[in-house]
Parts: sequence; structure tokens; C-alpha cells
Amino acid sequence: MTSSRLLLCIIGPTGIGKTALALEVADHFNGEIVSADSRQIYRGLDIGTGKPTPDQLARVPHHLIDCVDPDQSFTLAEYQDAAYTAIDDIFARGKQPLLVGGTGLYVRAVTEGLIIPAVPPNPELRAQLEERAAREGGDKLYAELQQIDPEATLKIDPRNVRRTIRALEVYFASGQKFSAAGQAAPPPFALQRIGLTLPREELYRRVDARVDEMIAHGWLDEVRGLIDRYAEASPALSSLGYPQMSAVLRGALTLDAATQDIKYHTHRFIRHQYAWFRPADSRITWFDLLAYATPTIMTKLDSAFHTR
Repeated sequence: MTSSRLLLCIIGPTGIGKTALALEVADHFNGEIVSADSRQIYRGLDIGTGKPTPDQLARVPHHLIDCVDPDQSFTLAEYQDAAYTAIDDIFARGKQPLLVGGTGLYVRAVTEGLIIPAVPPNPELRAQLEERAAREGGDKLYAELQQIDPEATLKIDPRNVRRTIRALEVYFASGQKFSAAGQAAPPPFALQRIGLTLPREELYRRVDARVDEMIAHGWLDEVRGLIDRYAEASPALSSLGYPQMSAVLRGALTLDAATQDIKYHTHRFIRHQYAWFRPADSRITWFDLLAYATPTIMTKLDSAFHTR
């Protein structure tokens, strides 16, 4: 099937089991995994991002994990270019690429060929905006973006300060609205999209248990080491759960309070992800993991491949 250039995508909300399924699929189809996770690109953010374990990384080749340091920026355009390069390389070696992740914008950039504003990063302007975010709060910048480009804010999580800053940076540097980059050029491969889902309460139960497990496995120590090495305001440390862990280390939150807050915001993040991966999207074949076990999904994937 690799000769027909079919990209297999495994998408869905955080904590649902994309990595576990992707490993099975990669084993079965001689595949390699291209990550579509905007947090796992950062080195050192291992526990809190649910990054594949060393054993999992050794089992199947992974791409676009551990690309940049936490204090470095990584634009959507850079991700798209790197993902296309990885996918082409996997095809060229006769293997099957799998795009796996829950960052909706990353997935769309690859699968829809989004045309991204050709505005290079402006370090000076970005530093000014980051300083404002630290001083005034990310919500102030988000409110400003709502006035300038309300369509952009419909697709940017208010907590994603890095993305808000990028949208403002594009506008201030070029005069073009960030939302104007909605055009697309279809990529040069076919697509098979697999979506994983669960009843919402069951998914919340699983991600709550996952948060507890992350903390038990040393998440707080991971954040302590990152803060010792990088500035707390580094782009990566705005990732889900990391501000709360930082607050514990500063003495601003108890660990129990931080844990509950992370769970609350993880539930909120899942709702945001479902806005990207809509169950009504006919391009996605959805599998409720309470109804479909991995062998059944694999059988259906085999059928999809053999009918191409």
C-alpha cells in the first residue's frame, strides 16, 4: 500500500489511547509514526505530555518528537514543512507513514495542506508580546486579538498564549489577519482518517487517573528540572498542567489543588479537541473504544487497505 501514498491518520482527544493503537498499526503495516502533538515536540516535557516511553520509541520509529528546547519557538509552518519531509521520507523507503496526535491545527496543516502566513518569526516583536503576556496576563492579549481578528480566536484556545502571540505577531508584522490563512492546497497523498472516542464521562475518568499516574511518576520533579534550566515563561512551560506544577513549586498552590485544577482544564481541553475532531465529520471513521477492541479496528483497517 505504500506505493499508493496513503497516509493513515489516528486522531482523537488526549489520553484516549492513540499511541497504543498506533504502535499496533505500525507493527502490522510496517509503519513509522509522525507525531501531531504540539507539546511533544519539546525536549524534556516527557511525563506531563504523555510522550511515548523509551521502549515505545525503540519499538517503532517516531518523527517530530523532541525537536526543540523548551525555550525555543516552533511555528506551525515549521511543523508542516517538517511533517511533509518526514512523510515523504517514509514513503520513499517503502514504509507506511502514520500521522498520530491530538493537536487539531497540526493535523489540519498536514491533511488539508493549509497555506500558512509566510511571516517569519520576529524575535523582537515576539519578546515584547511575551513580556506583555507575563505582565498583563495572556487573557489580555487574547482579548486584543478578539478585537483585531475575532475569526482567529474561534480556533485558538484562550489558554494557548503562544498561539495568541503568533496571531498578533502575524498581524502586527504584516497587517494581515491570521484567520486569512484559511486557504489550502491538498497534499500529494490519499488519506485514511481514524478517530478514537469514548463516552465523555469514561474518558474523563481515564484522564483523571492518568493525571494521578503522571504525578506519581515524578511530574513535579520534571517541572523542577525544567525551571532550573529554562525560564518559567518559556513557551513549552505553558503546556497543559505545567503552569499548575510550577505554581506548586512556588508555593502558590498545594499539590492537591493543582491536581484538581489540571483535571478540570484537561476536561476543558478535551472539549476543545472535539471541536476540531467533530464526530459529524464524514471524513473520519470513528471507533468508540468501549465498542471496538484493537483487533476489530485492525481488521477494518486491513479491509480499507485491501480495497484501495
